[in-house]
Amino acid sequence: MSFKAPSFHATVLTLFPEMFPGPLGLSLAGRALEQGIWSLETRDIRASATDRHRTVDDHPAGGGAGMVLKPDVLAAAIDAAPSEGPRLLMSPRGQPLTQSLVRELGAGPGCLIVCARFEGVDERVIGKRGLREVSIGDYVLSGGEPAAIVLLDAVVRLLPGVMGSKASGDEESFEGGLLEHPHYTKPNLWEGIEIPGVLLSGDHKAIARWKQERREALTRARRPDLWQAHMPGKI
Repeated sequence: MSFKAPSFHATVLTLFPEMFPGPLGLSLAGRALEQGIWSLETRDIRASATDRHRTVDDHPAGGGAGMVLKPDVLAAAIDAAPSEGPRLLMSPRGQPLTQSLVRELGAGPGCLIVCARFEGVDERVIGKRGLREVSIGDYVLSGGEPAAIVLLDAVVRLLPGVMGSKASGDEESFEGGLLEHPHYTKPNLWEGIEIPGVLLSGDHKAIARWKQERREALTRARRPDLWQAHMPGKI
């Protein structure tokens, strides 16, 4: 049997390598990992510390609460890791993780993800090692590991061969700039509510029109920011 190299390789730098693969070892991502569609390597940042206490952080310059990851230790960990695609830093101040960014990352050979802890990372290593900061939302986590898992789950599911049908992702939320339409399944009548008749009609054009109308209505009501971008000037 010939060996087929994974189409996407992720390297994660973390102080808690035991957190991986975590959820990424289950369901779609887990099966794809077993099948070799993608690969995952975790590296302990602490292994790059040089003192006998394996120190990875220090007090912030100028004072303040918390600790900061040392640039020399983190840079050494980055330099020792294989380079596959962009170098990412999970950070609440980073660019938002969007479906378009997920597709961009998934189209590449992989990525290196730095998971910060404490108060963050020395600014100098961000610039000197070309780290691209990415955020999964406007909130703060105790570390970058959960955010890295979210990013990788979003990317892996779009890799060829992971989802059973390529069309599975075509009408999802954020595809085409809109939220996803409502879904229904049997029984046709449940707690007094029926499945919309058009979905049972067999009229594919009418069904497609209904789905598009629902997507637009939901986006306009729930995400006016997306709606404004999709239909400029219309509120």
